Amino acid sequence: MKLTFFGATRTVTGSKYVLQANGKNILIECGMYQGHTTEWVERNAHLPFDSSKIDVMLLSHAHIDHTGLIPVLGRSGFRGKIFCTEATTDLCHVMLMDSAHIQEQDAIYLNKKNAKKGLPLVEPLYTQADTQAVLGQFQSVGSYNQPTVVTDGVTATWLDAGHMLGSAMIVIDIVEGGRKVRLAFTGDLGRGNNDILNDPDHPQDADYLLTESTYGNRVHEPLADVNDRVCAIVNRAIEKNGKIIIPAFAVGRTQQLLYTVYQLVKSRCIPALPIYVDSPLSLQATEVFKRHPEDFNKKFHEMIMSDQNPFTAPNITYVQSVEESKAINDFKKPCVIISASGMADAGRIRHHIKNNIEDERNTILIAGWCAPHTLGAQLASGHKEVNIFGDSYEVRATIETIDAFSGHADKNELRAWAEKVTGPLRGIFVIHGEEPQALAFAETLRSLHPQSNVRAPQFSESVDL
Repeated sequence: MKLTFFGATRTVTGSKYVLQANGKNILIECGMYQGHTTEWVERNAHLPFDSSKIDVMLLSHAHIDHTGLIPVLGRSGFRGKIFCTEATTDLCHVMLMDSAHIQEQDAIYLNKKNAKKGLPLVEPLYTQADTQAVLGQFQSVGSYNQPTVVTDGVTATWLDAGHMLGSAMIVIDIVEGGRKVRLAFTGDLGRGNNDILNDPDHPQDADYLLTESTYGNRVHEPLADVNDRVCAIVNRAIEKNGKIIIPAFAVGRTQQLLYTVYQLVKSRCIPALPIYVDSPLSLQATEVFKRHPEDFNKKFHEMIMSDQNPFTAPNITYVQSVEESKAINDFKKPCVIISASGMADAGRIRHHIKNNIEDERNTILIAGWCAPHTLGAQLASGHKEVNIFGDSYEVRATIETIDAFSGHADKNELRAWAEKVTGPLRGIFVIHGEEPQALAFAETLRSLHPQSNVRAPQFSESVDL
C-alpha cells in the first residue's frame, strides 16, 4: 500500500492524492490550484499522474479546490467511478458546469483585450463539453456512515465533516494480502456550532490520518460577534451612501451570508436594503440546499422548511443574465452585492470590484480565506493598487475582513477535534495548509499523539502504509 501526495502539500489548494492498494490506483480528490496566474496555468493544465491508470476516485466535497480538475481528469483518460455523497454529486453537477462556463467567458473577455494589444490568445482550461462528459461517472454513496465497496479489497465510509453541504471525511478500510489498514481523510473540517450544518464527526480506530491544517496556527474571530460586526459594516456603508461588495463562494458562504443578513434585518439592526446575489450558480446551489435537508442541523432544517426561508426574502434578487449583472452598476443607492468567486480570482465578482473599487463610498468585505496572490488576498492584505483584467486600479473603497464565517476549523478547534480521533495512528499526514500552518499543526499533533509519526509531506512525496 502506498500513498502519494500530488497537491495541497504545504499549500491549501489543489488537493490530489493517489492511494495504491491491491494493484488499483485510487484518486482522492482532484482539485484545482488557485493562486498566481502563471502558476495557475502550469499546475492545472496537466495532471501530475497518468489519468488513464486511475481506477476509481473518492471525493470529500464539492469545492473547486477539491473538484476543479475533474473535467481535465476525464478528458485525459479517466473512465472510473467518482464516489461521493448525494449532495456533493448534485453540487458538482452545477459547480463544475459553472466553472467551465466562467473559464469560457473569461477567455472570450481576455482574448478581446489581447487581440487589441497584439498578445497571444488564451484557451479555457476546460469547456462545458469536457465537463458534461465526465458528470456521468459520479456515483452517490447514500447517507453518511454507510460503508461502500469502491474497488477490490477497499471499502469507504463518508462521515459528516460539517464544512459545507454534503461535505465528508472519508474513512478508507483496506484489506491487502491478509493485512487490514484504516486510513481516515478529513477533507475540509468544519468549525462546529454552525448556523446551518451539523458538527463534524470523529473517525475511530484509524491506523493513519490525513488531515487538513488550513488554520493550523490561527484562531478565528468568535462566532458570537459576527452579526454585530456585519451590522456595523453595513450601516457604515449606508451612511456613506455606498455599496457593500462581498466576494463569496456560491455554495455555503453565500447561503451563510444571506442567513446572517436575514437575521440582522429581522432584528432591525439594518434596514432591508436590496441584496443582489450575482451568480447563476448561487440560485442553483440554493435549490440543491432545499433538496438535502438531511445535511442541516435541526434548527435550520425547521426554518428552511417553514415560511421563514432566509433565501427567499423579498429584498433578495438572484441575478442571472450578464445584462442584469451590468445593470447593477446603474443602481446608485446602498445595496449588498454578493458574487462569486470567494477569492475574487474568477467570475462576475471581479467586474463588480473593478467598477466599485475606486469609489471611497463603497465597501468591499472579504468574508473568508483567500489563496496567496489572488485578488481577494491582495485586498485583504492592504494593497493600495491592484491589477484586474490586466489593468491597474487604485484601492479607494473601504476594505473590511471577517474570518468568523470560515468553514474551516481554527487551531483550537482542530486540536479539540483531533483529541477525539482514536486508533493506533501510526502515521499522521498534515496537508491542506500553507507551510507555517501545516508545520504548526504538525507540532500540535505530536503533542497529542506522541506515538505517531507526524509529517507535513512535500509535493509528489510517497509513503508506504
